[in-house]
Amino acid sequence: MVIDMNDGAPGIRGRLGELCYSSGLLHSLQRVRAWWQRDLRILAYHRIMPLPDPDTYEFDLELISTPPDQFREQMLRIRKYFRPMRLTDVVAALDAGEALPPDTVAVTFDDGYDDNYRIAAPILDELGVPATFFVSTGHIDSGRPYAYDWLVHMILVTRAPRLVLPELQIDVALPADRASRRRIAGSVLLKMKWLDALGQTAMTERLEAEWNMPAASARPVDCRPMTWDQAREMEAAGLEFGSHGVHHRMLARLPQDEMEREIRESKTTLDRELRHPSILMSYPVGGDRAYNEAVIAATRNAGFKLGCSYICGTNAEPSVNRYALNRLPVESNMGPGWFAAMLALPQLMSYPTAAHEANGPKDHACSP
Repeated sequence: MVIDMNDGAPGIRGRLGELCYSSGLLHSLQRVRAWWQRDLRILAYHRIMPLPDPDTYEFDLELISTPPDQFREQMLRIRKYFRPMRLTDVVAALDAGEALPPDTVAVTFDDGYDDNYRIAAPILDELGVPATFFVSTGHIDSGRPYAYDWLVHMILVTRAPRLVLPELQIDVALPADRASRRRIAGSVLLKMKWLDALGQTAMTERLEAEWNMPAASARPVDCRPMTWDQAREMEAAGLEFGSHGVHHRMLARLPQDEMEREIRESKTTLDRELRHPSILMSYPVGGDRAYNEAVIAATRNAGFKLGCSYICGTNAEPSVNRYALNRLPVESNMGPGWFAAMLALPQLMSYPTAAHEANGPKDHACSP
């Protein structure tokens, strides 16, 4: 996923969204749509933080979903025009065979960055909007930075003259300017997700060793997971938690026994550290390469009752795909109009997800 961090909503969807928003017709269109379609909308966020200077920020800009002021406006809109709902309440409705209310929206976060605690949680608490936080338990345990974000960091700041990744058939000179390095890092992230999960880990750890930049001893402020104490405080305030694996690895690209262990151990840790049993899963990366029927079966067998993908869309019959629910990613280049239009008319205004073909990846927004 490659995002233009410039102000304004890019592309035809952004412009059309702003036009619909400024016309004042969105709420009326939303109400008409709710008469004939009661699909579940699930918003997917990663980080909430002020947009930093791309030339000095040393981590992945694409993980920043929206700055705090815009996030607050987004939650105000959800509270005013929609029915915000906890995913555990969605599970309860599905188990009881009950239809969800029209315009139901669930707010979710992936990974478990500490800005979820510092910035997002106070806004949610102030406005009374429920949310689900899918955390990678191994990172909460250790405080270690997330592997993909750390890989971007290494490419951005290394003094090495070249980036040599034979696993990906990459051998390129590293330019001095940060923007060019960001483009290289984005290409690496896109291509590496075609490797098996253990191969991804081995490649990253080899680069850490070659460049003497070990993630294990790093605790960078700008790439910091929340702590369990923070998670418990959030849970006590009414927010809920689910699994995002242990080490944020693509579950479908792990050996079967390792995949099952990753799922089981994440639930064991969540059940130990938090008050409420964990019944919610979000598959790390979450695209069509990241989970499959075996992953869904292991998720169900471990005791989870719902699973979220990162495939764009809504859920017309969530009882049918309750272990592969679609979500609507929120990106930092979405202005207020585009966001409002995406919620009101998601089929028209959200990013489509391109299916991955056997011949390799294509650069595509919302294609994790």
